[in-house]
This record gives sequence, C-alpha cells and structure tokens, in this order.
Amino acid sequence: CVNLNGERFLDEGADFRNYTYAKYGRVILQQPQQTAWQVFDSKVTHLMRDEYRIKQVTRVQADTIEALAHTLATEHGMNEKNFLRTVTDYNAAVREDITFDPTIKDGKKTEGLPLNKHNWATRLDSPPYEAFGVTCGITFTFGGLRIIPTGEVLDEDLEPIPGLFAAGELVGGVFYHNYPGGTGLMNGAVFGKIAGANAANSHKP
Repeated sequence: CVNLNGERFLDEGADFRNYTYAKYGRVILQQPQQTAWQVFDSKVTHLMRDEYRIKQVTRVQADTIEALAHTLATEHGMNEKNFLRTVTDYNAAVREDITFDPTIKDGKKTEGLPLNKHNWATRLDSPPYEAFGVTCGITFTFGGLRIIPTGEVLDEDLEPIPGLFAAGELVGGVFYHNYPGGTGLMNGAVFGKIAGANAANSHKP
C-alpha cells in the first residue's frame, strides 16, 4: 500500500482485515489527498474480496511494474520514481524462506525496511499487476452519549437522566484507537436489549 509520494506508510500484514481496516483508514486520511493505492500481482488477486471486482472501483492494470508506475503517475499523480524504488526495495526485503499462507498469520515478512510487513509478504513479480485506489468512509463515530451498564444516559455531572436510555451508534466511549469488525453491531444488539428491557421496566406502574 503506497501513498501518492510512492511510499509505503503502514504494515499491511499487521493482522487480518477485520482488525485493521478502521485504524488503517485513519492512517490513510493522513496521506496526501487522503488516498492510497493497494498494489497486487497475479499470485494473490484470486484471493481478493468481491468488492475489488465491481465496476465502480478505481483500478489500474499493467503487464509490467514500470508500465503500472507510469500510468499511476500520468493519470493519478503518483511519484513514479519513488514508487519504483519502493517496489524494488520491498521485493528485495521479502523473506522467501517462509511459506505464504493467507489463512493464518504466517510470519512471511520483510526484513531491513524502515517499515516492515509482518505477514503475507510476497514479491510483486508476477504479471499482470493491479493497483486499486482507496480512501475512507465513515461507518460510525466513536463519540456519543455516555451510559452505564443499564443503558441509562448520564448527564454532565455523571448522574443518570431519569427515563433516558441509549444503545448502538448513539453511545460513545466503547472504542478509541480501533475496533474489530462486527463489534459495532454486537454492541448495538447487546445494549439495545439491555436498554430496551430497562426502559420498559422503568415505566411499569
């Protein structure tokens, strides 16, 4: 994954997708034009998720890394020289003595780079090459109302507000640096049930 300066800026192999996409999004927002490019070769494209194949994606394909770099530079503002150097350095740093296994954190890594990739590091050496432009969207914010375990909302003095309950995306203080995929829905389901039951009980005659 490179920014428009043609430089890697995160460890693409830190963990599985569900544990990284929120924090990766934050890092992408800090890059030039708040965009990045994911680069793949034919060894791994068959492993990609279905959304990479929809017609709306921003995608560049080429039979050589040089041609890919040139198209990214002329059509999307990539620093061509830096991109080529990044790919060369990355390829040279990949540990070829470790077996690639996309089903586990395989420890197939790079060594000697300022920012190493710690799993699933394979060389970019098998055409065709594909690059996908990515940016960020909002699933939900991490901010919101403060509640206690009963689902009751607290006021500015941290006292429960009588009769006011909240759950799901309205609630803050659950996540901060990152969140694992699916836990937002789980949080809403669990606290929705708790808050709903307590709200109903609070209004019983």
